[in-house]
Amino acid sequence: MEKEMNDSIESGETVCENPAHGPKERSEKEYRDMINRLSRIEGQIRGIKGMVEKNVYCTDILVQVAAVNAALNSFNRILLSNHIKTCVTQDIRDGKEETVDELVNTLKKLMK
Repeated sequence: MEKEMNDSIESGETVCENPAHGPKERSEKEYRDMINRLSRIEGQIRGIKGMVEKNVYCTDILVQVAAVNAALNSFNRILLSNHIKTCVTQDIRDGKEETVDELVNTLKKLMK
């Protein structure tokens, strides 16, 4: 899945627009890949909720939470990579150096 999302980036299908954080146009494939990944994560979260409701053993729940954290981290890595390769790169080419400050602030939030 990560390779598929990166392939759509390399093909140049993604278009960035940022009139003060305006909408981001994504290829149909990139959009579909992101939604599918988030839907799987959502299903995992529902599964964890069900485990809590059924009083499943704590360790089993913790393992599932770790899996969700890993899936979210993977999603973040792909999205961040896409953002840097498209939006940030384009903004720098366009002379919008403030985008680098925005990226640094975003990275600080992600690394908490």
